[in-house]
Amino acid sequence: MTDPRTSADPSVRHPDARHMLVVSHTGRQASLDAATTVVTRLVEAGVVPVLLETERADVLAASGALQGEIGLLDGMDLSQLELVIVLGGDGTILRAAELVRDANVPLLGVNLGHVGFLAEAERDNLDEVLRRVLDRDYDVEERMTIEVEVWVDSEVVYRSWALNEATVEKASRERMLEVVIEVNGRPLSSFGCDGVVLSTPTGSTAYAFSGGGPVVWPNMDAMLVVPLAAHALFARPLVVAPTSVLAVEVLERTHGSGVLFCDGRRTHFLPPGARVVARRSDTPVRLARLQRGLFTDRLVRKFNLPVAGWRGPADA
Repeated sequence: MTDPRTSADPSVRHPDARHMLVVSHTGRQASLDAATTVVTRLVEAGVVPVLLETERADVLAASGALQGEIGLLDGMDLSQLELVIVLGGDGTILRAAELVRDANVPLLGVNLGHVGFLAEAERDNLDEVLRRVLDRDYDVEERMTIEVEVWVDSEVVYRSWALNEATVEKASRERMLEVVIEVNGRPLSSFGCDGVVLSTPTGSTAYAFSGGGPVVWPNMDAMLVVPLAAHALFARPLVVAPTSVLAVEVLERTHGSGVLFCDGRRTHFLPPGARVVARRSDTPVRLARLQRGLFTDRLVRKFNLPVAGWRGPADA
């Protein structure tokens, strides 16, 4: 018997209703509690919350006597979505971006993890977040993404994309990966390494940052190349133009193989001779913003940077 509170196609019952996708990690109690709060509040406001099937089952079980329609993402027309509310850390936000990759819908992250650099708010501010979401009181900014291809024997064998980064890494811990880096069709340097990160400005505070790369303001158009534990005289991080085409070739002399990771979520095996080509994608990710402050302030807050003693510019 179909649960009257749910529908695989929410538009059948409420064609003019607002629909918001809620993405969480309901296997964790804190995330489940937050998801239940958000879904309940949306239903009370006349908004149709949309969930993945497994997460919907967990939320319904936790909410008890919740009365109202809850839509299913599977089979839904993504153009109906007004917003994606993401409850979790950066990994959950990346998962949500993957779910709505083909839709022009913004994501708003509420951090339940650690740093949560992509998130816009913290769990303690959830009530205020929901008020502003319901009032449509937020801005939307676009973040550059990269599209990635894997070539083997002059043939494209895999395609993917990334918001943060695509990384070429060694598949075996005991083996060094032998690569050559290429920019705009010209070889730049070859070396043995643990891997190479091809990053967007958004990803400059993620894996590329851990690998010693620079922090790049997200409103800049650029791509980064960050070698990981490279055994070479020249293996500095690079910042190149957004029109550049980057390539990392796994050399035939590599003993073993490599692995491509896109945002740490999508993987593909790289045999010796494989080429990973990355360029700017025509499809950005849209992030909803509640705070209109500077990126500098976000860096200070997220990384807890010391700024004690700062007096600011002198008055004119």
